[in-house]
Amino acid sequence: MKVKQHEKYGAAVLEIRGNVMGGPEAQDFSDLLHGLLEEDKKNVVIDLGNVKFMNSSGLGMLISGFTTMKNGGGMLKLANATEKINSLLVITKLITIFENFDSVEEAVESFKKEEE
Repeated sequence: MKVKQHEKYGAAVLEIRGNVMGGPEAQDFSDLLHGLLEEDKKNVVIDLGNVKFMNSSGLGMLISGFTTMKNGGGMLKLANATEKINSLLVITKLITIFENFDSVEEAVESFKKEEE
């Protein structure tokens, strides 16, 4: 798993590539989110468009990230989930917890609407 970070209209966008399997990567991901909170970056979009595979530990990593951001007064949203990941979210009923958008732009826009 590789994570590329950039900003778009005040939201931190984390583009994840490869296989999301949890393990040691989960700690790196958590550290990254805590770092964003320390920088007062509370709006985070996870771009899942280039994720090939995600297992239950990978899902746990996303849930943990969601909790980290929420507890820090922020919000974590998903974008570009592939059909495979989308069905995983539906099967696990996590689709009711995560806000999931078809594009990074839509996810970023949703933060603006919440602030109005």
